[in-house]
Amino acid sequence: MNRNLRDTLGMLSKATPSRLANLISVVASYYLARLTGKPVHWGLPVALSIEPTTSCNLRCPECPSGLRSFTRPIGMLDPASLETLLKEIGPSLWYMNFYFQGEPYLHPEFTHLVQLANSHGVYTATSTNAHYLNPENARKTVESGLDRLIISIDGTTQEVYEQYRIGGQLTKVLDGTRTIVEWKRKLKSSTPHIIFQFLVVAPNEHQMQDVHKLATELGVDEVAFKTAQVYDFENGNPLIPKDGRYARYQQGEDGKWSIRNRLLNHCWKLWHSCVITWDGTVVPCCFDKDAEHPMGNVKDQNFRAVWESNAYTAFRQTVLRSRSEIEMCKNCTEGTKVWG
Repeated sequence: MNRNLRDTLGMLSKATPSRLANLISVVASYYLARLTGKPVHWGLPVALSIEPTTSCNLRCPECPSGLRSFTRPIGMLDPASLETLLKEIGPSLWYMNFYFQGEPYLHPEFTHLVQLANSHGVYTATSTNAHYLNPENARKTVESGLDRLIISIDGTTQEVYEQYRIGGQLTKVLDGTRTIVEWKRKLKSSTPHIIFQFLVVAPNEHQMQDVHKLATELGVDEVAFKTAQVYDFENGNPLIPKDGRYARYQQGEDGKWSIRNRLLNHCWKLWHSCVITWDGTVVPCCFDKDAEHPMGNVKDQNFRAVWESNAYTAFRQTVLRSRSEIEMCKNCTEGTKVWG
C-alpha cells in the first residue's frame, strides 16, 4: 500500500460519530460566519496543538525558542493537565499535534503524553529535530502509538544544515532516523508515518532533490517542503529563497519586500483549531509564538469556557472585520498558495 495513503487511512480510522458531528458543526459555522461577517461558532476543535515544552537544544535564527527571545516562561507540560483536557474534548478531537515551540523530546515523559492521547483514540503527531531519537526513545515512540513523526532536516550536508539549524549535528538526525525506522521494522509497526520536513531557505534550496534521495535511502515515508517565515523581510533577508515557488515574500518595483498572500478577512484556523502552551494558556494559532493573545487558561477553567469566551468571540470578530488589525496575521500563511 502507498505509504501516504496508509497514513491518510490511519487518520480516517479515528472517525467516530461524535467527531464527524463536531466536524460538520465547525465547518457549517465557519462558512456561515464568512457569509454573515458575524463570529458564529459551533462545536469544539477538530485539531489542537499542545506544547510539551519551550526548551530547545538548537538556536535556529527565526525561532523564538532558538533565539531565547520568549517573554513567557519556559517549562514542561503536566501530564495530569493533558489527561483532564482529553477527558473533556477527546471525544470530539480528531488530531493532536504535540508541538508548538521547543523540542518535544526534551520533555522527560513525552512518549507518555502521546500514549494518553492515543488511549482516547486521537490521531497524534509531533515535530522534532531528531537529536534525541536514541534507541530507547525510538522504541518508546513506536510503542506509544504516535501516528506521525515530522523530522526537520534542512540540509543534506553538515555545512548546509548548520546554516539554519545552528548548533545541530546532521549525523544525529540521520542516526535518529535510522533508529526509528529500525524500531518500526522490529516491532512490525506501520506507525509513525515518518516525514522529512525541509524548510526551504536560500542556503539549502539547491539540495531539494538530494533530500528526496536521502529519504529513500533511509526508509522515510514522505518528504515535505515548507516555506520559511522570517521576521525582518521588508528590506530583503538572506534566508529568502531564490525560487519564488518556495518564498512567502515577493519584491516590489520599489525594491521593498512584502508577504505574497492576500490578507483575507477570515481564518479557518480560528474555527477548527487552537494552540495550548505548556502551562495551559490557550492562544488562537501557531503564529502567536509568545502568547500575546491569551484567550484563557485550561488550568483555571474548562476548555469549552475558554473556547466560547467573550475574548475568543471578540478575536474572531476582529479577524472577520479586518485581519490587518492583528500584527501576527500580517505574516501568516493563511490564504497563501501552497507549493511543492
